[in-house]
Amino acid sequence: MCGIVGAVSTKNIVPVLVQGLARLEYRGYDSCGVAVHAGGLQRARSTSRVAELQAQIDNGQLTGTTGIAHTRWATHGAPVVHNAHPHFSHGTGADALERAGRIALVHNGIIENHDELRATLSAKGYVFQSQTDTEVIAHLIDSLYDTNDGDLLAAVKAALPRLHGAYAIAVFCKDEPHRLVGARAGSPLILGVGKDGQEHFLASDAMALAGVTDQIVYLEEGDVADLQLGQYALLDKTFQALSPAQRPVKTVLAHSGAAELGPYRHYMQKEIFEQPRAIADTLAGVEGIVPELFDGANARAADVFQHIDSILILACGTSYYSGCTAKYWLESIAKIPTQVEVASEYRYRDSVPNPRTLVVTISQSGETADTLAALRHAQSLGMTQTLTICNVATSAMVRECALSYITRAGVEIGVASTKAFTAQLAGLFLLTLALAQSRGLLTEADEAEHLKAMRHLPIALQAVLALEPQVIAWAEDFAKMENALFLGRGLHYPIALEGALKLKEISYIHAEAYPAGELKHGPLALVTNTMPVVTVAPNDALLEKLKSNMHEVRARGGVLYVLADADSHIESGEGMHVIRMPEHYGALSPMLHVVPLQLLAYHTACARGTDVDKPRNLAKSVTVE
Repeated sequence: MCGIVGAVSTKNIVPVLVQGLARLEYRGYDSCGVAVHAGGLQRARSTSRVAELQAQIDNGQLTGTTGIAHTRWATHGAPVVHNAHPHFSHGTGADALERAGRIALVHNGIIENHDELRATLSAKGYVFQSQTDTEVIAHLIDSLYDTNDGDLLAAVKAALPRLHGAYAIAVFCKDEPHRLVGARAGSPLILGVGKDGQEHFLASDAMALAGVTDQIVYLEEGDVADLQLGQYALLDKTFQALSPAQRPVKTVLAHSGAAELGPYRHYMQKEIFEQPRAIADTLAGVEGIVPELFDGANARAADVFQHIDSILILACGTSYYSGCTAKYWLESIAKIPTQVEVASEYRYRDSVPNPRTLVVTISQSGETADTLAALRHAQSLGMTQTLTICNVATSAMVRECALSYITRAGVEIGVASTKAFTAQLAGLFLLTLALAQSRGLLTEADEAEHLKAMRHLPIALQAVLALEPQVIAWAEDFAKMENALFLGRGLHYPIALEGALKLKEISYIHAEAYPAGELKHGPLALVTNTMPVVTVAPNDALLEKLKSNMHEVRARGGVLYVLADADSHIESGEGMHVIRMPEHYGALSPMLHVVPLQLLAYHTACARGTDVDKPRNLAKSVTVE
């Protein structure tokens, strides 16, 4: 997804900026750009690759000693040049577009109140050239510049409290040629200390600065960085100055970046926040729905898909719940009968083999012993059409399956899987669409709509991650409990199961999940004011049924914690705690609703003082039966 590189130096910084963008290409992007201070503001932008941007820069002889660069994954506004970053502010009044801008800015994340800010700024005379939420920030800082003594840092500090959502920004001003200011809230940003102490850098990922500097300062939530020649200053979220000891410089080798905690307390937290990037990477290169996405070394998916009439999914733990979610997609979208089996159970029971079944295994490591054994058992029964959704291309699972889709979640260190789960869901949804297409059930319009939704997932996930403070408040309540109940209906029942599993794994609180309609068939007997009930409540066809189940809980004195869509008309009150999701996401909604449940488990475990990354009795990769 989106990447940021910025620098202040005594020499031409453009080669470093472009090199940084090239190192961030793995994230996936649809436009890129560079802006520099060269007397005024100058920039080059492209909707092609970084190599094409480099050609523009060479032709225009773009140089400068202060600059910013960006790779963009389109969200607000189409992937066209005028929506590409960096964005400039402009003057106000009738000649606004002709007057040279003075603020240049790049931004990762999403500004939820951009419409409100746009209206306010438009009323002041600002003219917008893009459909992005980012341009709003540039104009806002410009509008505050003069009233803050013509000081860029002061203007940024005045602007940040007005931004609602997630962001990492890098900004410079025409009137302050050797100054760069950065800030982060909900999106990562790092500071790179130059080798000679005269130049400093900002980036969204240490990989962008590989070969330039290995001296990295990880900015924490709410931090602001003020970079100038030969010096830098850091402020915390209250804008109080930070000492070097509070944000120490760390030596980070680019190849070991995955093992660096950075600003996070635990790997699990880091991996939760890496999910937007993991999804972007997993979807990188997917320009259309074609069977070839799943081709193996010795088999073609197009041939296999034409000869199957059912699906058998084999998996364990969290991967099993991703398979349970996919069952709803496969049967409703691809109209193909689907069975999901716990791998450790499947091979020990008598089943009825069907040679026309596509056997799908799901595994983060690709080495899960029970799943490998179940796969081999299915093959021994004559079911040789096999496919795996896996995060490790060199694993046994990939080698032993005819077809595969490799998720690109990156190294996952925390035992409790998070980013691997959502990446699996992304791969399974692509499989659903490919099978629907092969069966003549996916129109071109449907394909375009589904791909649009998938491309928006990284930013949608960023918006959900911005709900973390509200989830922390829930976690304070849960930390005092010893039991919890999770409810969901339809497509979101497996997400309730995954939420309960996460809470069990790392906080050691007993948790169970049920289809909400099953409440009165037993679980309702457990409901008291000491049994919190988490309810996944998207605004879908089952919402009214779910509301009735929630009333059953409240009538027995139960306390509800509800993840609701904005338009679901569920209000907070006594015994009813509601967190509103940023947007309803249709069939892909499970990928968003699971994130607050991951955060709830994580922060509850932190409050209880458990070993989050290494929960007792559990291992990351289960390679024994």
